[in-house]
Amino acid sequence: MTAFDTTVEELATDVFLPAGDGPFPAVLVRTPYDRTRHRAEAHAWARRGFAAVVQDVRGRFASPGQWRPYANEAADGSAAVRWIRRQPWSDGRLVAVGASYAAHCALVLALDAPEDARPDAVLAAVPALGPAETAREASGVERLLSRAGWWAAHGDRPDSDESALDKALTADPALLTCLPLTGLPERLGRALPSWAGLWRHRDRGRLIARAAHAVVPLLAVGGHHDHFTEDTVALWHAWGGPSARLLLGPWGHGLVSTPGPDAGPAHRVNLGELYVRWTRRALAGELAPGHRGAQALGGADLWLPAGTEGEPRTRRPRLLLGAAFTADPGRPVRSDDLTVPADGPPDRCLLVTPPLPRPLDVVGPVSVHLRATAHTPSADWAARLVALTPEGAADGLAVGIVRRDEPAGRQVAFTVALGRIARRLGAGTRLRLEIAGHHFPAHARNPHTGQDPVTADRLHASRREIDPDSVVLSLPVLPSRPTPVDPAQEILR
Repeated sequence: MTAFDTTVEELATDVFLPAGDGPFPAVLVRTPYDRTRHRAEAHAWARRGFAAVVQDVRGRFASPGQWRPYANEAADGSAAVRWIRRQPWSDGRLVAVGASYAAHCALVLALDAPEDARPDAVLAAVPALGPAETAREASGVERLLSRAGWWAAHGDRPDSDESALDKALTADPALLTCLPLTGLPERLGRALPSWAGLWRHRDRGRLIARAAHAVVPLLAVGGHHDHFTEDTVALWHAWGGPSARLLLGPWGHGLVSTPGPDAGPAHRVNLGELYVRWTRRALAGELAPGHRGAQALGGADLWLPAGTEGEPRTRRPRLLLGAAFTADPGRPVRSDDLTVPADGPPDRCLLVTPPLPRPLDVVGPVSVHLRATAHTPSADWAARLVALTPEGAADGLAVGIVRRDEPAGRQVAFTVALGRIARRLGAGTRLRLEIAGHHFPAHARNPHTGQDPVTADRLHASRREIDPDSVVLSLPVLPSRPTPVDPAQEILR
């Protein structure tokens, strides 16, 4: 095996070549997270017969230039692909590979690069599709905690400090409550000139729209506990290439290294080996056409075909408390705490279903429909679904949040999408539904004044009323016990 450093259009690049004379197919990883952290991965690709090329994106680590997230990746990636294909060790075939931001780098090569710089296949794990998709929910509500953490760790700097936000919160626990949120860099104690501009991005869906015109195979990998689950599935659905494969496990953003509480032994997939086998078949043109794959059924230790969804079933949970409550941004309902205050005025509406008489397989998108009133001109409505086991444990299943701007005091009917789940719920489980005005710090606090939550400098409490008889929970339930599949077979067929 041969490894060497080079510069591709002045960007720092490591090349790892297999033993032998070649030429070889290539794997390209372009990352803002330090190319040297990919050496073990690159060596593994090279041992399996691939030339592995790993590059620091512009302005990061050893690469010169200005670091502008999502700005230069199509052009810089195209230059890297052309350079690789000119090398004597390259047989011309190339797969773009990446996770999170690096998945964006891979995808723009397939969707935005000129034909001569297009990869022959794309492997995109937990894809961060663009600034708008990462900064906001589909409803437009701001994702505060994840973006503050990413910008504190990686924004406007050539290197990274993964623990930057944790250290800042230890020193300043009220950091994320600063007003306005555009002042967060000052509270962090360092310049972040791109922070304010992040929130101006609202153009969600550009890459998804382009995906319909893709002409190469795709393997999309995600987790049911990842921020980008919906984007991963939407990318797979929209992909117009000759084949599209989806692997969706009971994992967080770190995939197998961050299993959810519902993961079992069958969900410990060797992703590296699967990636290699899929790449070989993709380059050889041996994948069957169409959309296939596998998704985990959490709590059941098995896999289902990708795209499996249950039949919508409605449930009307019973009101426990809070048909009238106050959403106070000074005391917001927290995203990191599943306990419910036992005293004081209610800060949320709380409803619960009877215990399940038998196990239930819930697979697909969950939503709640309701009629409600806010006495402020702007209001967020956060809905959180929690499983309460017979033993008394609470397990968060799904969260959704929408923003409504309408005349104060007007009752309106609307639906909150809570995302998709794939979970077997045991007999005796009760479902607790919380409807609140905030989900902080995961999401920015709505100030209830009509101001943009990012630039708002004052907060008002918001009185709320919910018609409990109108609350309908929609769950996609499989009508019978599913037949499990082998995820590798589904990905490789």
